[in-house]
Amino acid sequence: MTDAAETGAETELPRPPKTFTDEAGRTVTVEAYDDGDDEPLVEMYAAFGSESRSQGVPPRTKPEIRTWLGNLLDNGLNVVAWHDDRAVGHAVLVPYEDTSELAIFVHPDYQRAGIGSQLIRVLLGYGRDSELESVWLTVSRSNKIARELYESVGFETVTRDRVELEMELAL
Repeated sequence: MTDAAETGAETELPRPPKTFTDEAGRTVTVEAYDDGDDEPLVEMYAAFGSESRSQGVPPRTKPEIRTWLGNLLDNGLNVVAWHDDRAVGHAVLVPYEDTSELAIFVHPDYQRAGIGSQLIRVLLGYGRDSELESVWLTVSRSNKIARELYESVGFETVTRDRVELEMELAL
């Protein structure tokens, strides 16, 4: 990564909480998850249809969602996007060896409104404040919207295969 990219990312990473108006005119707040009630997130993930699932996540049933989500909330650095009292997005950095893996999800009714962009930037700022040094992720080659989002905050492709890309970002 170039020094210019690092400098640009430095100024674009707010910390939680962050309130903004999404592209649909809704007031959304991104907050750090503080071991609160996970039921709003379970309900959010239960609303995901097949077209909103990638790489096997989120799981399909509420019991499977609770188990999977419990692991993310217990082990990761989490932020949640709220519209009124409804969870509409969740992003997490999960420790993995000497880095952290990023995962991000936005409720299907709230996609393409800029919420994912805010979620990822706030999460990365939170990760930087928490002294994380690097982040990686995998994304489907066919998921152009996600790839463009990751590239917009400075992720670079480090590995390509037929189906997925692996991307990294130094914090």
